[in-house]
Amino acid sequence: MTTPAQGLHSHVLATLGLAITAGEYPPGTVLRTDELAQRFDVSRTVVREVVRVLESMHLVESRRRVGVTVLPTASWNVYDPQVIRWRLAGADRPRQLRSLTVLRSAVEPVAAGLAALHATPEQCRELTEQALGMVATSRGRRLEEYLVHDIAFHRVVLNASGNEMFARLGDVVAEVLTGRTHHHVMFEDPDPAAVTLHVQVAEAVRERDAARAEELTRQIAVGALQELDVLAP
Repeated sequence: MTTPAQGLHSHVLATLGLAITAGEYPPGTVLRTDELAQRFDVSRTVVREVVRVLESMHLVESRRRVGVTVLPTASWNVYDPQVIRWRLAGADRPRQLRSLTVLRSAVEPVAAGLAALHATPEQCRELTEQALGMVATSRGRRLEEYLVHDIAFHRVVLNASGNEMFARLGDVVAEVLTGRTHHHVMFEDPDPAAVTLHVQVAEAVRERDAARAEELTRQIAVGALQELDVLAP
């Protein structure tokens, strides 16, 4: 259960995070703790806790007798799921989506090829189950249900690759897929060809066909980029 203090913390964090990532506070802007406490009608303790979280994301830097300074974009932890969420909520959404989708296109095909070599029988079963779940929810404007299976599918691929660096990108991919859905950068029903490709990837992984798994996943990535050309030019 969320306490009032936690609620205030979350509100201040979300408001400042969104504002910083949207460019409302350009790099070099100095934020004063006292002013923030007064603006949000919260204690300095709450503000300091929020600042610590923002510092952990490298959005700001706190210095004595200077204040809290907004850092340039190059310093941000752009892989942090919360930072991704905030950036996808802003005006820079199309560029951010394209950047993240290009990242996925570089990583996920390789991960799928590795998954075909390293996936356990349990992971193969789960991949098939999630692909069939995508098929079952791909009609009738059931995007939220489809999203659950889509995220789970890609997490399995990344985890089954056996590469811990790829596996850590599961949250990044989840935020991309969630952002596309919640910000309506999806067709009312998913592309049937893309859904079929997910089923075929699961088959290729189960059959230990690394080359086919990699190529099919690359086709999924290409299709995602083509969708962005239409929905978020």
